[in-house]
This record gives sequence, C-alpha cells and structure tokens, in this order.
Amino acid sequence: MLNYAVCCVPVAPVRIDPDHRSEMINQLLFGECCIVGNAKKDGWIKIENKLDGYNGWCRQTHFQKIDEAYFNLSDNNLAAGWVNEIKYNGQKMFIPLGSIIKRKKNGKILFGKNKVQARVKVWDAANAGKDAETIQEVAFKFLNSSYLWGGKSVFGIDCSGFTQSVFKFLNIHLQRDAQQQAKQGELVGFLQQAVCGDLAFFDNAAGEIIHVGILLNTHEIIHAAGKVKIDKIDTEGIIDTDSGLRTQKLRFIKRYI
Repeated sequence: MLNYAVCCVPVAPVRIDPDHRSEMINQLLFGECCIVGNAKKDGWIKIENKLDGYNGWCRQTHFQKIDEAYFNLSDNNLAAGWVNEIKYNGQKMFIPLGSIIKRKKNGKILFGKNKVQARVKVWDAANAGKDAETIQEVAFKFLNSSYLWGGKSVFGIDCSGFTQSVFKFLNIHLQRDAQQQAKQGELVGFLQQAVCGDLAFFDNAAGEIIHVGILLNTHEIIHAAGKVKIDKIDTEGIIDTDSGLRTQKLRFIKRYI
C-alpha cells in the first residue's frame, strides 16, 4: 500500500542523501504531493514527487500525511501571487507563486486534517491560454529571482526549475532536469523558426545538455543564469546583455505547445 503526503511548508528542500549537508537537487512547494517510500532515517523520508516522479530525501516535518483521494485531486489551481498569505492551523504562512491550492466545490480548502484559510488569487492552469502574452505574463513573474541549484521557487530557482515552473502554469508537465526536458517536445529546425514558448537547450564541450531557457522570440531568451533575466540569443548561443560575452552554446530547440 502506497503512502501519500503533501508539502505543508512554503518550500521543502529535496536532497540526494538524508543529511542537511547533502546536495539539494529539487524542491516541493506548499500543496505539492508526493509518494512516500519505505526508506526512513532520523526524521528523513524518501519521496517521489507527483509532478515529475523525481526522487530524493526530505524532512518528515515538512509533510502532512494524506489519503489517495486527496493525492489524486487536480493540481491545476495555483497561487498566482509572487508571495501569498494564508493561515495554516490559525497561524500566518507566506507561500510562493505556484503553490497548489485544492478546493472543494463549496470553496473550502482541503489539506488533510489541517485547517487552511486562504483568500488568494488562484490561477487555473487547466484553462490557461498558451499564447505568447500568457507565457510572458507567467515567465516575467520570476524576473530577478536569484539562481539556486535545485531551486524551484521565486525565492531561488535553477534553469530547469524555471522552465518547469512556467510550464506548470500552462498545464504542460515538463520533467525536472534539463537533460530530461530535452527528450520531450518536438524539434524545431532553426532558430529563425522559433516562437515564444519554445525551449532552447545548450551543451558543454562534451555534448552534455547543461542549460535551458524559454525563447521569447528569435533573438531573446529568458532564463535562470545568476538570476532570472532576459538575454540575447543567436544561432551560436546566448550573449549576456550586461557583459556582451557569449555564455552558452546553442544545441537545439524544442517545441511543447
């Protein structure tokens, strides 16, 4: 029998090993669900993220046990504000953009046995547009968020966490890492054929995919590099707007919409 849990803190780190000093490889946001494995150690639990199947170790105190029915409820209602104030068991909590808000038809918020009160603006990903205006509206909410390896929130985010998070608002589910995302979608032959929302992938000297960003048009890209920012791009790769230096070598472009 599987065990299910939901993240009950604003952002829960996911680490390679059950140790605070271990590398953070992912995060779960408030309201995101996971499957809890049998492996446990000193307050740590091994989890599998519902969104993308990504595995890692988390602190047990960051999660609340839920049943299968709750786990299977739609994850399409997302907190739309950069920071959103709620009450969790009567205490204030501030949850980030993209946190999941599950409600019954009567509007009551569901969260296991806990009481959650929230008057926050909710984004309905299931009915969101997939046009350039909508893509830019979502992507620009992350502008100037600092780069954080393994990060997936406006408080700190990495390149593939950024693309995955933006596409979540479009109800398109990307895998977690750039190498995984590169295996999804359809190939776009040339940069000149790209449209807003296509993903550009970049490699190193060994041919390994090491970076990804969202194309705004045929000459601009928004990506997480130092911080989430807009840079120039040409057929060779990214040109840093501030320094004028070339920072990434373009490998190929993929389309998901």
